[in-house]
Amino acid sequence: MHQIRLSRYIMKACAIERRGVDEGLEDFKMAVFSGGLRLTDLDDFITPSQECIKPVKIDKSGSIGKEGYETKLEKAKITLNDCLACSGCVTSAETVLIVQQSHHEVMKVLEENRKLKEAGSVKNCKVVVVSVSPQSRASLAVKYQMTNEDVLGRITTFLKSLGVDHVFDTTFSRDFSLIESANEFVERFKKQDSKQGCLPMLASSCPGWVCYAEKTHGSYILPFISHTKSPQQIMGSLVKDYLAKTVLGVDPNMVYHVTVMPCYDKKLEASRDDFYSEVYSTRDVDCVLTSGELDAMITEAKIDFKSLSTSPLDNQFSCVSEDKQLLGQGGGGSGGYLEYILRFAAKELFKMDVGDIEYKTLRNKDFKEYTLELNGEALLKFAAAYGFRNIQNLVQKIKRGKCPYHFVEVMACPSGCLNGGGQLRSEGQEDNKEFLKQVEDVYNSIRLKPPEENEAVKHLYDVWLGGSSMQKAAKMLRTQYHEIERIQSALTIKW
Repeated sequence: MHQIRLSRYIMKACAIERRGVDEGLEDFKMAVFSGGLRLTDLDDFITPSQECIKPVKIDKSGSIGKEGYETKLEKAKITLNDCLACSGCVTSAETVLIVQQSHHEVMKVLEENRKLKEAGSVKNCKVVVVSVSPQSRASLAVKYQMTNEDVLGRITTFLKSLGVDHVFDTTFSRDFSLIESANEFVERFKKQDSKQGCLPMLASSCPGWVCYAEKTHGSYILPFISHTKSPQQIMGSLVKDYLAKTVLGVDPNMVYHVTVMPCYDKKLEASRDDFYSEVYSTRDVDCVLTSGELDAMITEAKIDFKSLSTSPLDNQFSCVSEDKQLLGQGGGGSGGYLEYILRFAAKELFKMDVGDIEYKTLRNKDFKEYTLELNGEALLKFAAAYGFRNIQNLVQKIKRGKCPYHFVEVMACPSGCLNGGGQLRSEGQEDNKEFLKQVEDVYNSIRLKPPEENEAVKHLYDVWLGGSSMQKAAKMLRTQYHEIERIQSALTIKW
């Protein structure tokens, strides 16, 4: 069933090249897809999809003649906004034909910059910024058998050789996201008896989960979802607002911002209207590449990646120690929201310090919980729910009013972000589980530093946002969600 649904997606979005009447629909060619984009194991199936109802106009002037000669139909395209406007499908890693969301588009921008420079029109060149997620970094590190520092240094060298101007690490924007999420949780906890204090607070950094909630559960579940932006979108605010206007002195539309993420759903997130500036006609994130797409760029460049020298990250938005070691937050490969918010809330609300956290695993390894107790009384109860099977159980508990948790770290992908649909997979005889275990080990090998100790983040809260309670902080660091009206079709009607 799942493969049939994806096939419908492809049929709607692809050019169909027919080499004869009898061959039917067997010969598909993907149009516009990046070479690194591929269908991965999407086995976390929820429910039969609604039909994909996006109308596509195709020029059929090249129909097959009497002699059965070869012909090509016009390429049909759907955009991410088309996908988000339709409640026809939900998967743990939605895979659609994406316009302006492939590494080919990045190369076009870099080539245009090169031509402008050759013509002496440097002022018209766009500043190209690439922000790399720690999950993607770890995935590539395992493939190339390197440390976090070595692989990111070579990624920086490679990208700058193509013409990229700045390379950042989204660990920096994740510090913002963690701090803001913790503040939001404390706000909600103190107001839990009012409408403004909806608990449990559900993590919002996974766009697959958010999209599912908007399409499937709408206004009932949305108030529980954290309003804090994901690290990707906070980095978008940093790049397009602070870097562009304050550091570079240019309009945001003169900056082309690319992120490298572990998940295809991040492309959907970047395309949301909430993250588009009408004033400057630009998005906070112009293009999202997956880990696999960045690796495809390296492969297509036909270079020996391991032989590249390492280059330092640009220091405006990166978490690096004085001895050039990468820094980060612990708490798992999905950002560490549960552990950071738990420790912050325990200290802020109950003046308690939380030591080592030992989880209680429930029905499976992707559903675990932790209870903070004092004298036998449960003060805080947190959980992590990964994968749609666990998410569905969680949502049903909330709807019945029987959810015992104050906060839940929700991720669409089983095993979390390190196992995202855009991550690299094992090659050859190596088992995927073993490959994922190696990615987890590399990811967790970085030196830990709590977000609240990040002096650069503190500085930006003051000079960029005017303090954590100011209106601009809410605009740059928080967002809203929208119920998407469900469309009835033959697959959703209960006969």
